[in-house]
Amino acid sequence: MRDRRGGFVRTLLFVTCMLSGGATAQVAPSDAEVRGYQGLHAAAASGNVAEIERLLAAGADREARDGNGRTPLHVAVYRKQREAARLLLAKGANANALDRQRYDVVTIAAVADDVPTLRLVLEGGASPKNVTSPYDGTALIAAAHLGHVEVVQVLIKAGAPLDHVNNLTWTALMESIVLGDGGKRHTETLRALVQAGANVNIPDRSGITPLAHARGRGYKEMVAILEQAGAR
Repeated sequence: MRDRRGGFVRTLLFVTCMLSGGATAQVAPSDAEVRGYQGLHAAAASGNVAEIERLLAAGADREARDGNGRTPLHVAVYRKQREAARLLLAKGANANALDRQRYDVVTIAAVADDVPTLRLVLEGGASPKNVTSPYDGTALIAAAHLGHVEVVQVLIKAGAPLDHVNNLTWTALMESIVLGDGGKRHTETLRALVQAGANVNIPDRSGITPLAHARGRGYKEMVAILEQAGAR
C-alpha cells in the first residue's frame, strides 16, 4: 500500500505543477481584445455575417492571427457566433488551425460544453483527432476531464481516439476519474468511454491503473463499471 499511496502523491504533485503554471489553459478573447479587433476578427467576434462576406470578397486573410494566435474562426467559436463560424468554414477557413496555446476549435467548443458549435465545426471539416493543448491531449480528454457527457458522446461518434495518452500519461478515461469528482457527470462520462471500447487498463506514469485510482477515491459506481469491463 505504501507504493500505491506514494504513486498517488507523485501524481498529485505532478498535476499541481502542471495546472499552476507548468502549462497554459485556453485563453478566450478578452473584452479589451474584442474592442480592439478590426477586419475579420471584429466581424467574427460580433457575428456580422454580411461584413465577413464583404471582407472575404475584398481579399481579407481568413487565416489572419490576433495577438494570441487566434484566427477569425477561433474567435467566432470562442464567442459562440455560430453563423459566422459556419460562413468562415464554408469560405475555406482552416478548421484545424491551432492558436498560441495549441487549441483548435473542436477543443474550444468541447471545453465550453457547446454542443451545437461542436457539431457545426465537425461537420465543417474540423477533426476530433487533433492533438492539442500544451498537454498534448485531445478534445475528448478535455471533455472527459470536465464531465461534459454529451460532448464526449458526440466526439466518440465522430471518431475521436479513445486511448490517446497525453503528456500527463492519462487517457480520457483516466481523466474522468483523476480529475473528476465521482459524481453523475463524470460517472456517465466514464460509462460512455467504456461502452465505446476505451482501454480500461492503461496506467499512469506511476503504474497506477484507472481501477486503482477509482478505488482509492472511493468512487464506487466507477469501480463497478470498470470491474464489469474487466479492469484490473
